[in-house]
Amino acid sequence: MKKSTGFMITMMLSALAWLPLAAQAQDDYLKTVKEFELSDQYGEMHSLDDYADKDYVVVYIHGAGCPIARLAVPSYKQIRENYADQNIQFMMLNAFVQDDIERIRKEGEEFGVDMPILKDADQSVAKSLGVERTAEVFIIDPRTREVHYRGPITDQFGYETQRTSAAEHFLQDALDAVLAGETVDMSDIPDAKGCLVGYFMS
Repeated sequence: MKKSTGFMITMMLSALAWLPLAAQAQDDYLKTVKEFELSDQYGEMHSLDDYADKDYVVVYIHGAGCPIARLAVPSYKQIRENYADQNIQFMMLNAFVQDDIERIRKEGEEFGVDMPILKDADQSVAKSLGVERTAEVFIIDPRTREVHYRGPITDQFGYETQRTSAAEHFLQDALDAVLAGETVDMSDIPDAKGCLVGYFMS
């Protein structure tokens, strides 16, 4: 009996010790992006400072050849059109080791990407954001570098199923919230579905 009581106390203490770590992990989920100067698919350089006059910069994680990343491009472009009258810059970021500028350019042209796709050659920007998969989207304040949202565009595309239309519009809802000066509730935002971004061995 004593052994059982001792075991229960140990388990309770372990759980309590874990709680701050879980809270910290949640707090760290929205990070700040590092300053950068990156080339797009046509050799033009971009930095956050270039967009200091924008209210927000929205960044979509790109990967040449990734099926879900390809499928979600039209949805991302539609969001850009929906907010064309807002002071927002839309772009993409590619940190795939195997994707060079030429491959990114060809992929973009094949799938009608008419916005900058920045090549994160050393993956430092992706690391600062905590990027794990393609098709994830970030809403960033270019002046403070604070991330206000990270997650999928919609719930339309999954690994095994694809909806004919979206039931949840996560990015649109997040943009509406931040433009209204509100904080995005990240508790109900699922992880983005996409291809795993592999990092260099350090």
